[in-house]
Amino acid sequence: MIYLEKAIEILKNNKYKVTKQRTDLIDYLEKFTLRYVSINQITDYMHTLYPGMSNNTIYRNLKEFSDIGLVEYQEKDKTLVKYQCDFQHRHHHHFVCTNCGKVTEIKSCPIEYFTDQLPGYTVQGHAIEVYGLCADCTKKLTM
Repeated sequence: MIYLEKAIEILKNNKYKVTKQRTDLIDYLEKFTLRYVSINQITDYMHTLYPGMSNNTIYRNLKEFSDIGLVEYQEKDKTLVKYQCDFQHRHHHHFVCTNCGKVTEIKSCPIEYFTDQLPGYTVQGHAIEVYGLCADCTKKLTM
């Protein structure tokens, strides 16, 4: 519920209407702070609530949610999104388990390592996702 309250505050601060459709979409996305969900799964769910809702409306809302920091698209596959895991630090990176799909936030940003190697260059943005096996999946493989 805290996520919904924060999301509504962010919508209002960015001059978006708080509609039943948007709150239902946010309510569904709240289940996905630790893993990505496919946009197809989101549209299927929203169509169960709103059979006449267009895919365009869902895609537009997800794009707007991304623009204001409510959701994050996976870097490797832009058809996957997750609910923002850290509203205090919008700029962060992720480790994504290739086995179970668990997403873990990486707190530090290594951008200085790269910019130090690019004197005279202007870096305009970056995104980093690290892929592999989480601790639980690694443990299961070594047993």
